[in-house]
Amino acid sequence: MNRRQRYLTGFGRNLIFTIFSSFFLLLGSCKENSATGQAVIQRDTAISGANSFSTLFFDSVALENYLTSVSIPDTARQLVRNFYNQRNFHFAWFDTSGVAEQTLHFWNLQSGYLELSRDSSIFNPYLQAWADSVQLNGMRAVPDTARQRVEWALTLQFLRYASQAYMGNRELEAQDLNWFIPRKRVDILSLLDTLVKEKGKDFDRYEPVNRQYGLLREQLKRYYEIERLSSWTPLVMNEKKVQRGDTGAAIIQLKNKLSLLGDLPVADSGNRFDESLELAVKRFQSRYGLKEDGVIGGSTLRELSLPINRRIRQILVNMERLRWVPEEPKSDYLLVNIPEFKLHVYEQGNYAHTMNVVVGTSTNSTVIFTGGLKYVVFSPYWNVPPGILKKEVLPGIARNPNYLASHNMEWFGNRQVRQKPGPKNSLGLVKFLFPNNYNIYLHDTPSKSLFKEDKRAFSHGCIRISDPEWLADWLLRSDSTWTQDSIFKAMNAGKEKYVTLKKEVPVFIGYFTAWVDREGRLNFRDDIYGHDAKMMKKMFQ
Repeated sequence: MNRRQRYLTGFGRNLIFTIFSSFFLLLGSCKENSATGQAVIQRDTAISGANSFSTLFFDSVALENYLTSVSIPDTARQLVRNFYNQRNFHFAWFDTSGVAEQTLHFWNLQSGYLELSRDSSIFNPYLQAWADSVQLNGMRAVPDTARQRVEWALTLQFLRYASQAYMGNRELEAQDLNWFIPRKRVDILSLLDTLVKEKGKDFDRYEPVNRQYGLLREQLKRYYEIERLSSWTPLVMNEKKVQRGDTGAAIIQLKNKLSLLGDLPVADSGNRFDESLELAVKRFQSRYGLKEDGVIGGSTLRELSLPINRRIRQILVNMERLRWVPEEPKSDYLLVNIPEFKLHVYEQGNYAHTMNVVVGTSTNSTVIFTGGLKYVVFSPYWNVPPGILKKEVLPGIARNPNYLASHNMEWFGNRQVRQKPGPKNSLGLVKFLFPNNYNIYLHDTPSKSLFKEDKRAFSHGCIRISDPEWLADWLLRSDSTWTQDSIFKAMNAGKEKYVTLKKEVPVFIGYFTAWVDREGRLNFRDDIYGHDAKMMKKMFQ
């Protein structure tokens, strides 16, 4: 063993206990119910050397001594006890031939995560020194005296890796980042047990991640390759805009950029802006939510000139958010992606429809949360919120005594104001309620022209939808009393009518500025509320 390895083995051994201690304080806070809150798993004495994959067992007292020596909370100790109780204290990471197959798969899995995430917080110098030794000296490199300690350290390392990789960085408080969708929980003990039983093979089959996370991970690899192979520099143009028919050195640079990004199949050396380049520019603009005019200038030029490292960080931020969300529901659900200005409808987990939406302005931002859609309200009243009443309605009444009548409004209740049903109602002809503390819902609008805008952040926080009649029909499709004709009549009746859905439909109001669409294309959008910037400051400081 060289001096570096001795240093890592001695110093690293103490360091890793400290690292695990801080990690399990976090794990304990998020796993209380699944660790100390559950019944203790009893020792499975039916497992023996005759029916297990090896004859390697250790003494339960030795494990207890080890757990006592490590500064971790009781929740963590119980998690480790449960894992080995159900194995009758049979080794998980070693067999009679040396290092078990699943150990190598896990180590490669973790190495891939460290490389892609560039997250050094779970790096374990003690185990890394051991892994280096195995690589140099072979599978039997661990002496019997050290095998138990490495076994237990690997178990702790997997728990730590799984928490970070599949539930997200616990130092990032989601609510401080304006994210109020509850974080998902992962049964890490079950995941570990499955990995060992499957010998680490085909781990992606049961990896507890949202499908979108895996798609972004593949795109991240591609962007790292772009960063490694190319000098990504701002697009230099002498003119305010470049379009089809133009020539110049900037055209060659543009072709190279779009070829690297996959929008231009082949980048030739010509300096002319031809039809194929125009189509490539439109593909790029589509992926960035820009006006698809095929012209380089303004926002298109800005997006093309951003450093590639900025895009990498944007992908990493959105992958972190995706660690917080559950795997895709197999039921009906609605997903609003705020930066995309879109509502996506899913039926039994499969894509069914998409429509444009208008979301809150930067000063009246739409909240990121989840709820259950329970009511369709036809010909709704609009109860003017206190903020709008104070800032807009009351000053309007002071200026003009006929203000309420001219806006089809009336007093009601305890000095409250509401707008009567009708085509000019601010909520349009129908609204969709999922009760929440933020007073946010989906609704129609008389201001249809706003849906044609590329950037649609105009509301006071609620979400205006472009195709409300379609959504009402879809939500009520299992109720034979509601047809397209009866829905149209109810929307235009001028009398408010509540309809309670037979089954609540989950609604997710999300915030993703990078994702892979159904055609496999990587999309980016502006950070309209500054949430990305806030996360980047915490993640990459």
